[in-house]
Amino acid sequence: MKLISALLLVSTSVFAAEPIVVKLWPGGAPEKPGVKIEAEKEVPKKNADDVQRITNVTDPMITVFKPEKPNGTAVLVCPGGGYGILAYEHEGSQVCDFLNQHGVTGILLKYRVPRRDPADPSREPLQDAQRAMGLIRHHAAEWGLKPDRIGILGFSAGGHLAVMATLHANERTYTTDPALDVEDATPNFSIPIYPAYLVTKEDTFQLLPSVQVTAKSPPMCLVHAHDDKGVTSASGSALLYLEYKKLNLPCELHIYTQGGHGFGMRKSGKPVNDWAVRVAEWMKSMGYIP
Repeated sequence: MKLISALLLVSTSVFAAEPIVVKLWPGGAPEKPGVKIEAEKEVPKKNADDVQRITNVTDPMITVFKPEKPNGTAVLVCPGGGYGILAYEHEGSQVCDFLNQHGVTGILLKYRVPRRDPADPSREPLQDAQRAMGLIRHHAAEWGLKPDRIGILGFSAGGHLAVMATLHANERTYTTDPALDVEDATPNFSIPIYPAYLVTKEDTFQLLPSVQVTAKSPPMCLVHAHDDKGVTSASGSALLYLEYKKLNLPCELHIYTQGGHGFGMRKSGKPVNDWAVRVAEWMKSMGYIP
């Protein structure tokens, strides 16, 4: 908590007001017996151009960044990091800044890392995302949000988390609290950016069984780079788009020729850097940005 508060103070000048920080689990996050995690810390940067990383998160929370002129839409932002760390700036606070520029309230999710169970790496992060959606809807009126315009956006592992939170929103592995959770935690829209773990390294042209689109799945906008590889291959996003297409559900897909993996809000001078502009255009076309 103290670490993240200090980190946020460095960049809060770009936001309209002091961010609101809310803990997800006031009584402590639900951990499996025997789990021991070292103290939360920031991973030292390798050089001046390296990205900010935090790890050993045991006290997950959301940080609410309000724009000067909020339009009622909010997006829960999930940084990536392979479920080992959180790329908290270029896939987190900088994204909230961009959303604020369009009147959207950016809500940064600090979910639990590193992974507790290698066989089920998204279990605890999904709990955190489900609880976060509940808290956002409970506070919607207080924070000036429209309860039917609350979406989720994530990068890499955070993109996978966004997909899981979209397709498995109400499959809980924790005891819900009516004061903090909602019966339906499904986001109103979903924006996975280069989502990971939709396919395996051995077969990048077959979605994993956990990626199941239904007739009730909310609108989605996917962004990827063609030259992304392995478990983060662009084929995952393409296959997910096709599942939406089969059911004639609203979905948009952007695949850039170059960009690799993990570009986030970093600038390289390539067309992929305009992904956020395309996302904002999609949000406007869908009515999420009035």
